[in-house]
Amino acid sequence: MRILVLGAGTVGTWIADLLCRYRHDVTVVDNDPDHVSRINNDLDVKAIEGSASQSSVLFQAGVMGCDVCIAVTGVDEVNVVAASMAKSMGVKRSIARVYAPVFRDLSTFDYQRHFGIDRLLSLEQLTAMELARAIRNPESITLEHFARGQLEVAEFEVTRSSDSLNQPLKQLGLSTAVRLGTIKRGDQTWIAGANDVIQLGDWVSLLGKPKDVEEVKKVFAQGAPKTQYVAIAGGGETGYHLARALDDKRHKVLLLESDEARCSYLASHLSRATVVCTDATRKASLEEERVGGCDYFVACTGNDENNIMAGLEAKELGAKQIMAIVGRPDYASIVYRLGIDNAVSERDAMARQILGFLTEGPVLSQLQLPSSDVYVLELEVSENAPVTKSSLAEQGLPEGVLVAAVLQEDFVRVPSAMDKLSAGNTALVLSPQNKIDQVAAAFTSHGPHKQ
Repeated sequence: MRILVLGAGTVGTWIADLLCRYRHDVTVVDNDPDHVSRINNDLDVKAIEGSASQSSVLFQAGVMGCDVCIAVTGVDEVNVVAASMAKSMGVKRSIARVYAPVFRDLSTFDYQRHFGIDRLLSLEQLTAMELARAIRNPESITLEHFARGQLEVAEFEVTRSSDSLNQPLKQLGLSTAVRLGTIKRGDQTWIAGANDVIQLGDWVSLLGKPKDVEEVKKVFAQGAPKTQYVAIAGGGETGYHLARALDDKRHKVLLLESDEARCSYLASHLSRATVVCTDATRKASLEEERVGGCDYFVACTGNDENNIMAGLEAKELGAKQIMAIVGRPDYASIVYRLGIDNAVSERDAMARQILGFLTEGPVLSQLQLPSSDVYVLELEVSENAPVTKSSLAEQGLPEGVLVAAVLQEDFVRVPSAMDKLSAGNTALVLSPQNKIDQVAAAFTSHGPHKQ
């Protein structure tokens, strides 16, 4: 694929190198001549000097023939404008990295829709979601970007003995507003089908609006789940997004931040987390806040060395699970030996997202669920595609494939069996790897199943 990367800083250089290793045709644009010279000398890509927000520079970089444009300069506004221009100039998909939360806050303004950008990505939010999934359930499904906050994914263990167990799902009469997504039994994870049965001890995922999910959850879960105590060192954007992701009754969150102004911001924007103004890199501070009793200690201060040291101090104090953001690749081989249970790399989080966008046809993105062959596909419904010809129950998608959610303009819904997809809709589909081609064919107007 032909890919245009705007910005040759640390993130842009790393993305260009990653894509080059996957044998894509990459062009990089940056306004710093030293960066351009370094890219041309060190990587097998073409680098051009100029402003990413100028149409003449994008034209020179061959934007009109590119498949994907990834804007990752150090300025949010430049990324948004450049990605929007690239899309208007003919690039198939445009992605912009943003740092400030306001760009993803739909309550004030929808920047993504207004500027016609396919995806706004926050490196900090992606990293926070990686950490949150490791705390909640590593097998969880990522819906944050697709649903844009309108849907919830609840993963939980089946602990309630009831008549709903050991019966085919099609006989349970569950709410049509909620979709049962995956079932995990032992080491196996699969997509729930109409004839599957749920057993005590299974882990299941439910997709739907929060209120509807809570009602269905009561059928399978007994009582309130055990509260997990999570201590977060560092109240930057990553720490903030992590605290928000765990902002529910199941988690007690302590957020440690040394900057007073930042603490005031965090306290006013987090409803349940306890924010303490203290230096989380000092052992005395960790002792004073009793982090030794926490279930998870997460170090995301913005500095690898501080994260490692804070994690080791928390481990010594008795914290059960230590998690840390460690970006430097040369630290990867030593952090686990030191006692860090889970080291998360911001680059790895971004890599999974970027590589997931390098798709063709109706597939807009794809991500693989951990430890399984299940993929979460985001597909655009083409004009006259087979899926537009009949209801979901009648159209004959491959067995083991689940249409989990549908986005129509700004409205996200969980479809019923009688729903019919329309051209222009975007669907979230769970599919085994060996059936992705069949699913894609059903969503394109030139598929083999065209009627």
